[in-house]
This record gives sequence, structure tokens and C-alpha cells, in this order.
Amino acid sequence: MKITTEILHNGRGDQDVEVRSVNPVLMRASTILFKDYDTWQHYRDLRKTDRVLSYGARGTTTNFELEKLVCLLEGGYRAQLFPTGLASLAMVLLNYAETGAHFIVSDAIYGPVRTVCDLFLKRVGVEVDFCKADGSDVEQLIKPNTKLLLLESPGSILYEVVDLPKVSKIAHDHGIIVAIDNTYSSGYLYNPLQLGADISVIAATKYLSGHSDVTMGIVVCNEKAWKTFDKLPEALGFTTSPDDCYLVLRGMRTLAVRMAQHERNNDKVVEYLKTRPEIKTIFYPKLESHPNHDVFIRDYKGTNGMLTIEFADGYTKEDAAKFTDALKLFACGARWGGYESLATVTVPPRTASDWSDRGPFVRFHIGLEDPEDLIEDIAQALDSIKK
Repeated sequence: MKITTEILHNGRGDQDVEVRSVNPVLMRASTILFKDYDTWQHYRDLRKTDRVLSYGARGTTTNFELEKLVCLLEGGYRAQLFPTGLASLAMVLLNYAETGAHFIVSDAIYGPVRTVCDLFLKRVGVEVDFCKADGSDVEQLIKPNTKLLLLESPGSILYEVVDLPKVSKIAHDHGIIVAIDNTYSSGYLYNPLQLGADISVIAATKYLSGHSDVTMGIVVCNEKAWKTFDKLPEALGFTTSPDDCYLVLRGMRTLAVRMAQHERNNDKVVEYLKTRPEIKTIFYPKLESHPNHDVFIRDYKGTNGMLTIEFADGYTKEDAAKFTDALKLFACGARWGGYESLATVTVPPRTASDWSDRGPFVRFHIGLEDPEDLIEDIAQALDSIKK
């Protein structure tokens, strides 16, 4: 079956029973009961290798259905759920942290990950270097003690594209684990585990949920990475609400149609923005002018609702703020991936490359509203700052 069909027909519990609900049962539980001591011990042994009921904090059947469905989506071996996307990225870093280790992290990584590097990794003696957002300098940064390469593609805010098969081969030739933040594509538009990565991280807060009412992160591993990954999250007590798992499962049923509509709307907005003299650069990997566009077309199935613009020379950050304040259909919000349109003035958090003389930038999330309405709103807001 095609993946759009798989998403609808999997992660729904036991479908062989005579009578069942369409959706999996929402199972809330902290205490799990066993008929006797031997059964309890049997399940405690099973949980070392399998996802079985043993204690609520280790997941219920609702959690397990979501893990299985995301593994199917990503082509992974096993998955682990976390309360936020940042927690899942932090756990990847913590899992490989040891005194004397060296990590390479993408310059395009989600901004708060840098705080994890500064507040925790430095304290335990892990050295971190930030590679260029497209990963083109990874080989030069590798050291004998490099343990982990953490990428993001397309990158945060500017959507830099990594040639993952090429970079993964370089890393694996040196025995380095490759992890990637795959939130942009959410497992639907891009499958990094099939292109060489060992670990894929998705903030289910975004497109998997799709309705701006859940926070969750998911780590999906291949079999090699899972052997050393699943113990520490359990020891640290990471857990996820089955209610949130239920909402993400529900959101995933419409993932395919939502992603397609986000892209169609975005395409129309981009075509309009090309006509406006106030805009100098449009950051959108589907454009032929976008760096590594050929890699994007080769490896990705499409785009989502994300778009960033750079204003023309002479426009200031204050102008950009006036523009976003003039928008009526675009709310001011830091996250994305829901049904709604958003616009925020932003600064790309880059240290491996210098963007200090560029901008100002505004990042959009193009939602599911009628694109003609969105274009009309952008037009009037741009007119309000016309010079």
C-alpha cells in the first residue's frame, strides 16, 4: 500500500476482533495489574526488548500504537516518545554525551538546542562544533573522538538542504552516529533513515498533530542506534500522556491532505511575493534559486507551509515589525505546523556562517486558509510600509 493508505489503516489497535471502534482505544493508566507474581516478572523481562504494558510511565497501548505508526511512516525500527520536540533532541545529545567526546551540530539546528550544548554538554566535557547548515564542511570538522553528527534539513528559518546520503557516508566511514531533525517533513515528505541517517527526530507538536493543541517529540531509530538509545530515556523518567498520543494519532489521519494543501497555498503565496519590490530574497527550497535545490528535488516529496522572506535594502527591522503587525490573517506566534497562518520577525541563529549584514527577515507559516485571502492580506500589509 502507498504511505497515505498505510497512515489510515495502521496504528488503530487490533483489527482482527469481531467488533471494534474505528480509532484505537484511549488507555489512561499509571498502575498496571498482573494476575500473579510470575506474570509480573514475565512482563518485566519482556519490556527489555518489547513494548508491553508494565507501568503507565512506560506507555499504554495508545502510546504504543503511535510509536508503531510513526515507525511505519519513517521506516524505522523502534520509536520513543517525549513530552516536547526539544526534549527529544536533547535526549539524542545526552545519550551520546561522555567526557572527552566531540559532537558536530548543524548551524541550522533548532535554536534552543544551542542552550543544551552550552548548559549541559560543556559541563560534562563534550566539545561541540557547529558545521555549515548544508553540511558541506562536516568532513573537515571530524576528529578522532567525534561521536555524533546532529543535522537539520531543511534548516530552521532559512531551509538549507543537506545532501544526506553523501554526509552520512562520510560520518559512517568514521564510525559516527548520524541524527537529523526531520520536523519540516514530519516523516511524510522525507525519510532520512532510508538515506543514511541512524536517528530521525520529529516534533509531533507540528504537522503530525496539525491542530496546535499538543506538544510532543518522537525519536525514531534504526536497529543499530536503538541498541544503545532506549535505556537512558526510561531511566530519566521521560513519559508522554496517552491523551496527547491519541490526538497525534488523530491528526496523522489527515497528514497527507494537510501537507498537500499547505504546499499548494505556499506555492501561490511565493508566486505573489516574487512580484513585490519590497522583497529581496525568498527562502523556499522548491525554488530553483534555492541553494541545493537539486538535492531537494531528488530526496524530498514536496514542501510544507514554511516560508521566509528577506526585505529589500533600505528596510529595517522596525519596518518588518510594522508589516507583521499590519497583517490580519497571520497571527504572531513562534511555532508552526498547525492549520493557522503565522508571521514573525526573526533572526537566523547562525554561527558557522555570518548573516549579520542581511535582513530583516520574516518567517511565515502558510496555513489552510484560502490562499487568495492570504495574498490579499500580505498585499495590504506590504503597501503599509511601501517606501
